[in-house]
Amino acid sequence: MVQGTASDAGKSLLCTALCRIFARRGFTVAPFKSQNMALNSYVTADGKEIGRAQGVQAEACGIPATVDMNPILLKPKGNMTSQVVVRGVPIGDMSAIDYRLDYVPTAIGIIKDSLARLCNTHEVVVLEGAGSPVEINLKDRDITNMKVAELADAPVILVADIDRGGVFASIVGTLELLEPRERERVKGFVINKFRGDIRLLEPGLDWLEKRTGIPVLGVVPYQRDLYIESEDSVVLDKMNLKKPAVANELDVVVIRFPLISNFTDVDPLRFEPDVSLRFVSSPDELGQPDLIILPGTKNTVDDLLWLTQKGLAARLVAMPPAANILGICGGYQMLGSRLLDPDLVESNLPELQGLGLLDITTRFLPHKTTVQAAGRVLDMPGAASCLTGLTVEGYEIHMGRSERGNVRPFARLCSANGVHEDGAVNRDGTVIGTYLHGILHNDEWRRSFLDGIRVKKGLLPIGKTTSNYKRRMEAFDQWADAVETAIDMDRLLSIMKNKGEHKSENLYANRR
Repeated sequence: MVQGTASDAGKSLLCTALCRIFARRGFTVAPFKSQNMALNSYVTADGKEIGRAQGVQAEACGIPATVDMNPILLKPKGNMTSQVVVRGVPIGDMSAIDYRLDYVPTAIGIIKDSLARLCNTHEVVVLEGAGSPVEINLKDRDITNMKVAELADAPVILVADIDRGGVFASIVGTLELLEPRERERVKGFVINKFRGDIRLLEPGLDWLEKRTGIPVLGVVPYQRDLYIESEDSVVLDKMNLKKPAVANELDVVVIRFPLISNFTDVDPLRFEPDVSLRFVSSPDELGQPDLIILPGTKNTVDDLLWLTQKGLAARLVAMPPAANILGICGGYQMLGSRLLDPDLVESNLPELQGLGLLDITTRFLPHKTTVQAAGRVLDMPGAASCLTGLTVEGYEIHMGRSERGNVRPFARLCSANGVHEDGAVNRDGTVIGTYLHGILHNDEWRRSFLDGIRVKKGLLPIGKTTSNYKRRMEAFDQWADAVETAIDMDRLLSIMKNKGEHKSENLYANRR
């Protein structure tokens, strides 16, 4: 099990690397995180919803993702409330206090069952913790860290982020706050995100090992521009995505909603040579971009109200007729004329006016659609004609149904729910809306879409692009290579082999 001294220490990425390393060494391996809190989710082949990190880790293992890999997913909706997704299906909204007091005892049984199935069918299971294992105010009902390590009888590797500073204090402080039986499970440390000369760090590593009696298994160097999808939008604060566009580049803006979800939809644009990608949250940042993307959101109504309050809605409506706008899922719903919520599924507002850029009406429904889908783009008008007939695939996650008025559909899709027409396109082909997450991950569609904008701008089309799938697989291997080089894998494998022997040379408990 990989646990961290804090959130964003690099647990998910380290688990992803270990999944890839063990799979390359011939093990049958699967990821596991008992409970995840994230707005960036993943749809399994059977139409269930899990945290995106575990879906990505399954890809690194080379296996299909299943709900057992993340049996409980919490999707924050604001006001201390989250949608609770159990084994891939939402069971309702709960406040934080109600979830902790009323549902956690039930959750333990669900976690046990999923963990047992994975352990019975795989040689290696890489468990991931959440946040810190020593959040004292939450520890009595923590079902993601040491409780899970005990259920699995798993040794624990503690990862700490040296880039934020205070790495030795964070490690020793975490050990100090663990119970003795929990402390005995910690079998090694990994120092993550290191920059500089390792020789300057070695005295500290020696001190740490002598102070705790626990080995440092490795120091992982800081990795820049690693193309592995993130599930937490905090990563957007760290990405260099606000560089100004230069000649021959397309200025692409993504609206950063407060409850932005599945923002990895736009990840492939980061690697297109002619794209300058920016996330914006105010009218002053908007400028006159070549393309505006309204991404997904966990709460369409709240984020549409935010869009209006910030003045961004008025700016979007006033954009020149030739402006290109792409709305995905919640962003698509916002582009419509009206949003109806008679059952108050999404908010306490039964009706809300949309941006009016597409003639559609969305009605929110209690039932959630989660499904993988594939199909073909229908006849597109104007600037979007270059997309006609292209094949696309992706997934849908939404709780609404949108009905078109005097506007043509975007694509005909096939899924486990049958064949249906998706999305909408305005008469000029400049405004496109779709429920299909992952639309920009389709290589030919993405390049044709961008080239259509280039031609309209008076630029030559590029025509070719790198395979997004190939880039993702190469990123897994690149990251696995870095971690495999940095970590003492022989010692880690020995720890795993002897996982039941918890009373080790750990000196910390006897120090006083």
